[in-house]
Amino acid sequence: MSLISAEKAFDNDGNLKQSKHLSINKVGHALHENDPVFKTFCQSKEISSLLVSLGYKRPVIIQSMYIFKQPGIGGEVVPHQDNSFLYTEPSSCTGLWLALEDATVVNGCLWVIPGSHKNGLVRRFIRDDEGVHFDRPSPVYDHKDFVSVEVKAGSLLVIHGDLIHQSCSFENHSSKSRHALSLHAVDTDGCIWAPDNW
Repeated sequence: MSLISAEKAFDNDGNLKQSKHLSINKVGHALHENDPVFKTFCQSKEISSLLVSLGYKRPVIIQSMYIFKQPGIGGEVVPHQDNSFLYTEPSSCTGLWLALEDATVVNGCLWVIPGSHKNGLVRRFIRDDEGVHFDRPSPVYDHKDFVSVEVKAGSLLVIHGDLIHQSCSFENHSSKSRHALSLHAVDTDGCIWAPDNW
């Protein structure tokens, strides 16, 4: 499990600009493996039933992150596809993004390119003898192709593994945080986990 500090949390001398608890960007990537509360939630029949309703035969939560998106800082999430990082053959990754607080354009909601999941996987993030890296350069996306997805606290976004999405705002421009729980699931029935996943 790792704690990741947010961009713009430090001043030019490397000191935190605010208290530690307001400087954390996210905690991940395996909360469900290390914390009994997150484990109980991730292994609940509600989560399992949701994934089965999407066609999963034997779903497994492979990644879990608590994202803080703190006021005035936060962190940018560049355009990506979840299947790039959590690849199976055939592709089976689905993201579950639970808004724990309202997510707005001002505090850094998600943005998506509608229909982009129909175009397949653009690139993969792999681990090999050279370390971890993308297998090809990122395409250049036009911001006008993205649509904001503002949601109220308690809303659950189900994200296809090939959907191109991002958190556009480099920082949270509001005075309120935008907490969210992000889970990623893959199917372990008929799907093979790629050995070169990061």
